[in-house]
Amino acid sequence: MRLHPTYFSAASSTNARRPQREPVPFQMLLPLALKKTVSGKGDKSKEAACMQELAVMFACFKKHDFDQQQCLKEVTEFQSCYSEFNKRITVQREQGKKGILVPGEKNLTHRQVNKMLKAYPPTK
Repeated sequence: MRLHPTYFSAASSTNARRPQREPVPFQMLLPLALKKTVSGKGDKSKEAACMQELAVMFACFKKHDFDQQQCLKEVTEFQSCYSEFNKRITVQREQGKKGILVPGEKNLTHRQVNKMLKAYPPTK
């Protein structure tokens, strides 16, 4: 077996895979300032709805060999949870499209954030 001499050499300062020992200095390429608007690219909702009710419903189906007559209670609970979720999401979408700001809301759409930035522009 033939060994290459780079196996025996220590990590040099030009080696890109060498671990960083000193803190990496910050290089400001652009000025650190907020823009006047934000884009709407990240507004996709990834919220999973009614997972607990869905799991209970499938457990009942498995227990009763997928007979829906014996699992009516679980099915109605899941359907009511999902209908409430749809109502809440449609209200949030309508408020987001109109730009209505809701006090205490944690997740804002890009239109709502743009309205806030227009009301309170970033200072320089």
